[in-house]
Amino acid sequence: MKKCSGAILTAAIILTNMSGCQESIFEKNHTIGKGKVVEETMTPSVHVDPAIDLSSKQTTSIIIEFKTKPAKVAVIEAEAKGIPLTIEEAKEQVEESHKMFQKELHELLDKNQVPYTVRHKYKNAFNGVSMELPSNEIKRLAEFSSVISNISLNRKIKLDPPILPSEQL
Repeated sequence: MKKCSGAILTAAIILTNMSGCQESIFEKNHTIGKGKVVEETMTPSVHVDPAIDLSSKQTTSIIIEFKTKPAKVAVIEAEAKGIPLTIEEAKEQVEESHKMFQKELHELLDKNQVPYTVRHKYKNAFNGVSMELPSNEIKRLAEFSSVISNISLNRKIKLDPPILPSEQL
């Protein structure tokens, strides 16, 4: 039982860290008209994993979580708050967050000739990207971006498999 509860605790910590204790998009934005969500101009601070050495010039692999929730999560959260939001509108918001991030990368990194690579784009269970860039550019990206909520080191995490009832003797 100890292995199983340890795995559950580890998974809970990971999920809490990945999602942060951030407000939902609906708590940060204003709703107008027919459920349309308009972002405020003021950007709350971005959580950056303290394990990242922000002074290093070494390339670091990171996971960036966007403020906009994945479409299905956004619809559920909106429904719980009584805000009308279709899955199509929520998917459009996810796509817009990726376009905005790409524009920010161009403005901040491409124009300053900072080397980076976007490895994967995530839109379903998680809204964000995995990428590599010099560690000393992460803070500037966090301060510049209007779409990022969390930046974490991209690291493998291994969970212990659950103990089967036959093994609990």
